[in-house]
Amino acid sequence: MDVKEIRRLLEALAATDVREFTYETGDYKLTLKRGEEARQTITYLPPTAALPVQQAPVQVGQASQASAPEAAAPVVVASSSPASKLVEVQAPIVGTFYASPAPDAGPFVKVGDRVAAGTVLCIIEAMKLMNEIEAEGAGVVREVLVGNGEPVEYGQVLFRIEPA
Repeated sequence: MDVKEIRRLLEALAATDVREFTYETGDYKLTLKRGEEARQTITYLPPTAALPVQQAPVQVGQASQASAPEAAAPVVVASSSPASKLVEVQAPIVGTFYASPAPDAGPFVKVGDRVAAGTVLCIIEAMKLMNEIEAEGAGVVREVLVGNGEPVEYGQVLFRIEPA
């Protein structure tokens, strides 16, 4: 199910007095509700349901203005610890963390590597899309906090980088 299909469903729902609508397939469950607490929830169920289901509520009628590459920009937060001047690179989306471009390839970066702005640090797979996470500035990778193939949450710290 893509964004166009969801928008068509939203438009059809808006043209009726239906208060709640649920659409379910093998991979998706979409629930649309109208009212003061109206929320839209899309759940992706991977073919191997070994991981817990992630849900991302979105307000009905509010479409994201960000394009896909902008939505995948990493969140960078300076560490609040005075003893440490490390920059934290956080997951911009929920998905699966991949440290390398292929299962048989080496990792993009490892502890001690120098990185420049724009260097690919990892890939986060979300709904079959591979999102490259890049370094915002130059520095040295001091910590890699996620293992290859692990699920990550929005805002979870992935790397700590010492600015150069």
